[in-house]
Amino acid sequence: MKIGFIGLGVMGAPMAHHLVGAGHEIFTVLNRSPLPKDLRASVVASPGDVARMSEIIVTMLPDTPDVERVLLGGNGVLEGLSADKLVIDMSSISPIATAEFAAKLRQAGAGYLDAPVSGGEVGAKAASLTIMVGGPTAEFERALPIFRTLGKNITLIGEHNGAGQTCKIANQIIVALNIEAVAEALVFASKAGCDPAKVRAALMGGFASSRVLEVHGERMIARTFAPGFRMRLHQKDLNLALESARALGVSLPNTAMAQQLMSACSARPGGAEADHSSLVQALEILSGHELSKEKE
Repeated sequence: MKIGFIGLGVMGAPMAHHLVGAGHEIFTVLNRSPLPKDLRASVVASPGDVARMSEIIVTMLPDTPDVERVLLGGNGVLEGLSADKLVIDMSSISPIATAEFAAKLRQAGAGYLDAPVSGGEVGAKAASLTIMVGGPTAEFERALPIFRTLGKNITLIGEHNGAGQTCKIANQIIVALNIEAVAEALVFASKAGCDPAKVRAALMGGFASSRVLEVHGERMIARTFAPGFRMRLHQKDLNLALESARALGVSLPNTAMAQQLMSACSARPGGAEADHSSLVQALEILSGHELSKEKE
């Protein structure tokens, strides 16, 4: 197929590579990220031109305003749409805004799916992403060859646009609270005089075991906070969770606490660009103890 792919960042670039490898022809427009040297793609002048050249248009962008600009701004995707085209937004953005974007694009006769992903850069490179989709079944089935090229766990959450984004927010709540729990546990054990690496190894064999304990627990102990998933992006996702919760009348007290800890980390120099596992540093400051400190 002829596929437009807008957003060749940390996640988008390897995803586009997989689509090229599957035999698809890729059209893109350059913005913040340059065209990777080994990516075979045709660069055009605007998102509208991407839409005109493509059967399916995929967006993988940082935040809601970025998606709005690309879809609905001047020379945006909307201007190049026709009734036979399908837009798939794989960004993590507001469910409320997603429904509004979908309605406007559907007025042009195009289809629309929201299909945010989980799995990070590792999952994007390995084509093992979890993909959470909102939209009509017929459009989901049309997009399945693309989804199967990019991921392994692919679920149609609901037939209404915004369902995929809602699921992604739920995912980010769970991940954030797991990171916070692991950080609390390791700081507690370390300040009590235990080796946090041995505590982590012991917990990996019990009911407390998790992917977060395995991967991010090791990052916390080794102090390796180079970003796999940047703090500012997870903070953005928790902001979306809290905004949506207010609209729904839902209480998310622990999500609010995790968001505040992330805000504290982001306020430090370089903190917003560090990995979200660096949330442990906020708890270390509150406890007056760092995991890297030698025990007395």
